[in-house]
Amino acid sequence: MNPQDPPEPLALPRYVGFWARVLASLIDTVALGIVLVPLVLLFGGSTALLAPSASVSGDPKLLFINWGLPFLITALFWRLWQATPGKMAIGARIVDAKSGLAPSSTQLVVRYIGYFVSTFALCLGFVWIAFDARKQGWHDKMAGTVVVRTRAETR
Repeated sequence: MNPQDPPEPLALPRYVGFWARVLASLIDTVALGIVLVPLVLLFGGSTALLAPSASVSGDPKLLFINWGLPFLITALFWRLWQATPGKMAIGARIVDAKSGLAPSSTQLVVRYIGYFVSTFALCLGFVWIAFDARKQGWHDKMAGTVVVRTRAETR
């Protein structure tokens, strides 16, 4: 590069929008179901699968399978790959909103907790993605993260 050449422009992040993230979420839900449903059936029987109250009845195994295991699996994927299988499938990853680097473990825990906040408010925290300039849901805003494309979009 010649010193007199103008610097190359910084690549602007390509934020992942609402519908792509819905698709990623559906993929993740199916993937988690493939892992969790057999475990619920094994440890709780068909009643635990058909009666959601059985999963919170106090049985420690079912509580772990329904609440702890999804967190651990999600956190592991986020920590190792900055993405869940659904985000990988759509070519996206989670990054720190300020630096563009991998989020900290604290940010990832806050982001996961933020999923509940986004859900309990009539899912408005997720719908927010459709209208936000950086396509951040409330969970992203709480954690200081954004979801960006990792590959060129094909249309």
